[in-house]
Amino acid sequence: MGFLELIHLTKRFGNVTAVHDVNLSVERGEFVSLLGPSGCGKTTTLRMIAGFERPTAGRILLDGEDITALPPNRRHIGMVFQSYALFPHMTVAQNIAFGLQMRKLPSREIEERVRQMLALVHLEDLKDRYPHQLSGGQQQRVALARALAIEPRVLLLDEPLSALDAKIRMELRIEIRRVQRQLGITTIYVTHDQEEALSISDRVVVMNQGQIEQIGTPLEIYNSPQTPFVASFVGHLNLLPVDRLDMETGIAWVAGQPVRLSSPLQEKRAAMHLAIRPEELQLGAIEGYNCLRGRVSHVLFLGSVVRLQVDVGGSSLSIDLLNRRDQKWPHPGEPIAVSFAPHAAWLL
Repeated sequence: MGFLELIHLTKRFGNVTAVHDVNLSVERGEFVSLLGPSGCGKTTTLRMIAGFERPTAGRILLDGEDITALPPNRRHIGMVFQSYALFPHMTVAQNIAFGLQMRKLPSREIEERVRQMLALVHLEDLKDRYPHQLSGGQQQRVALARALAIEPRVLLLDEPLSALDAKIRMELRIEIRRVQRQLGITTIYVTHDQEEALSISDRVVVMNQGQIEQIGTPLEIYNSPQTPFVASFVGHLNLLPVDRLDMETGIAWVAGQPVRLSSPLQEKRAAMHLAIRPEELQLGAIEGYNCLRGRVSHVLFLGSVVRLQVDVGGSSLSIDLLNRRDQKWPHPGEPIAVSFAPHAAWLL
């Protein structure tokens, strides 16, 4: 049994089912991200864990205790909101101390705990400032310190970085992971940003339409998607229509060109597609690799990566290549050969 258990968790709002039969086991000290598009049920799931929403069905166990019916203030769970929710009339130190004061801890103990939290999030020099005097990233650090000050059994974060710019988001997600590892606190992180989830999580739970599509490590989610939704939602994915499939030889035909696959072939279904990640593709014909031929339609410069879009029999194929100073890139309209290993493609 895990430290945190969600058992057949369901939440309905009238005739709308926001979360349906979710089962999840989280180990002590684990960092788990709930990943999915808006409206998939991830925030509702988080709010049920926090106690802000009551499940329609199912149970929530924390360290073996059934907390399904407990109010939020008796669950001993810390939560960081997307909007920070800091008290504007309180200083940084006072915001961090608030939860400790509600628990009527001795003043000396509160002061020491606030000092520790300020050091943990590197805000010692800003303890006397008010929220309006802080940047967005600094405010989020205060919200994190306030949630951790009460020494919660579980830390919940609801899209805490979505309001920040890209550079600050990258810095803060590293900081959040550092703090989580240092304290060894069980953490559930809600995000719609796949890069965020993949970069900081021990495991990722991909949700869609109120249900769990797949649970796995970041590598498993990205490299071995189990459903078409996970394959298309996580990372960029090429999907090329399969003309026909030869079960005996293990060859799929795409735009009249043969593609050899290494994975076992299943019985052909309607509208099958060949799936390939853009970074698995290489320019030119390579011996022992599959080769598709087409024409370049667009060349997109994305900084460190150059994305070529190739028309293959009327379908668009994206190729991601590292941008090198000595590389000469093809121009739109040029014929091109694209190669990939048999294990790099699979059927959906």
